[in-house]
Amino acid sequence: MTEIQAAGASTRRMTPAQRRAVFAGAIGNAVEWVDWAVYSTFASVFSGQFFPAGNETAALLSTLVVFAVGFFMRPIGAAVLGSYGDRHGRKKAMTLTIGLMAGAALVIAVCPGYSKIGLAAPVVLLLARLVQGFSAGGEFGTSSAFLVESAAPGRRAFAGSWQQVSVGAGTLIASLLGTVLTSTLDSAALQSWGWRLAFAVGGLLGLVGLWLRVSVPETESFKQVAPERRRNPLKTMLLEHPGAALRVAGITIAGTLTYYLWVSYLPSYAHVTTGIPLKTALLANTIGLALFLVLLPFGGLLSDRWGRKPTLLLFAAGFAVLAWPLLSLLDNSFWNVFVVELVGLVLIVGYSANCAVVMAEQFPPEVRTTGIALPYALAVAIFGGTAPYITTWMSTSGHRDLVWVYVVVAALIGVLVYATMPETKGRELK
Repeated sequence: MTEIQAAGASTRRMTPAQRRAVFAGAIGNAVEWVDWAVYSTFASVFSGQFFPAGNETAALLSTLVVFAVGFFMRPIGAAVLGSYGDRHGRKKAMTLTIGLMAGAALVIAVCPGYSKIGLAAPVVLLLARLVQGFSAGGEFGTSSAFLVESAAPGRRAFAGSWQQVSVGAGTLIASLLGTVLTSTLDSAALQSWGWRLAFAVGGLLGLVGLWLRVSVPETESFKQVAPERRRNPLKTMLLEHPGAALRVAGITIAGTLTYYLWVSYLPSYAHVTTGIPLKTALLANTIGLALFLVLLPFGGLLSDRWGRKPTLLLFAAGFAVLAWPLLSLLDNSFWNVFVVELVGLVLIVGYSANCAVVMAEQFPPEVRTTGIALPYALAVAIFGGTAPYITTWMSTSGHRDLVWVYVVVAALIGVLVYATMPETKGRELK
């Protein structure tokens, strides 16, 4: 092997220490998202425990309002915890986020119900969910920066793709907890203590994730930043890197809208618009999501070989062209729904495998976690969080045939952003 070949190989090979760091970051992120997703998985079960008895619908709606309020804390958590990660280190920020998330889950697990402590019960639930929203807001930026900075230069997208693998894995684990507990416990046991067990398991897994994160070293990129350059990362990011921050928001728009629509909402959308049984649509979604998680690291490898722009453009242009035929194909057939899920999720690999790395490569290390976290959280709240509501409103208002236009507009914004941004593959992170 020549000297040039050896140098190229060294930029692509992950050392054992780098692999351990990526593993710890990914596992910790998965555990954090278990704690986040357990709430929505069991909301209909525990809603009667935290709100007055006698009106199940009102209790469930109140529980879902608390769930929604958690999303409002994400931009705040992104700003505060992103700045903390840039000032004190990725490792400290990640241990803080997972500690907050796991602690809040354990609080929910042991909190007495409304029948015992009255109004204090929903107040505790609200406060715990606000803490979880705050934690989730900081997690994406800190874990993305940590994973990308921990990787070999030629494997940054591959390492960053595990951020999204771990998010999906956490959601699947929460769903598995729901399946096991609802299948093994009767309704009375599930509502009395079964849901508490799910939160307790999530909280205890969080402690395992905390231990993993404490055991890994800080990234070299952060350690090389002089202390005086870390003083006010939020201000520095806004004043010195506004273009990069806007670019991160632009990168996110098409990705978060299609992700929430295909990964989270398509089963309900298909059920409402075509009449397919929800369990059938959910089965198609689950199989598609499992395949999506398997494909993500390979999408990262393609990005490391071809570049960020080509793989992102393939994602956005694919949706611009295929949104109409895919959504038109939906009917009450399992196979049609599965094909729509699978094609959409394969396209989304182009975004999800890239999002952590391409956002990290926009910023210098002294503002990297803040620069990733805040624009991303704002774009997700505005465009991702509203996608289910807007598509439902369009469908129920007689405009189902125009939902594809909504997707295409977002995809074309993505095409514009990805085509005009600089290629960052090979950019120095330090």
